Amino acid sequence: MVGGVVVEGGRAFVIRRSPTRRLFPNCWDIPGGHVEPGEGDEEALARELEEETGWRLEEVRAPLGEHRWLGDDSIVRVERDFLVRVEGDLDRPRLEIDKHPEARWIAGSELELLLAARRPGDYLTYRIVARALEMAARLEQEG
Repeated sequence: MVGGVVVEGGRAFVIRRSPTRRLFPNCWDIPGGHVEPGEGDEEALARELEEETGWRLEEVRAPLGEHRWLGDDSIVRVERDFLVRVEGDLDRPRLEIDKHPEARWIAGSELELLLAARRPGDYLTYRIVARALEMAARLEQEG
């Protein structure tokens, strides 16, 4: 699995999973998904970003780490996440409404939103987005 965090103007883009999703219903998440056979991480990330937002992957800015997590279905998954830059209208993502009915941009002060509807102790998305915001700020300072 791969995930991408888009950060612009000190805010990160997140999408909310629909209440009918099998894994993490109604939870806020980052765009991403499965790596198909024959795909590399960057190819899968580009495909998933376009499917879920309509945006095209412009650049992988930095890796955010590899994470193992246990889904609601008791299956352990490995996810590699990246800070990315995209092309497209950032004010008008093209969402897959049946899968992600809502999207928004959040600042570091709004990270608590990512804990809503999650199991107690499930901080993975929170940590990934926090790291992306920190990494993006550092990259901006370095110029």
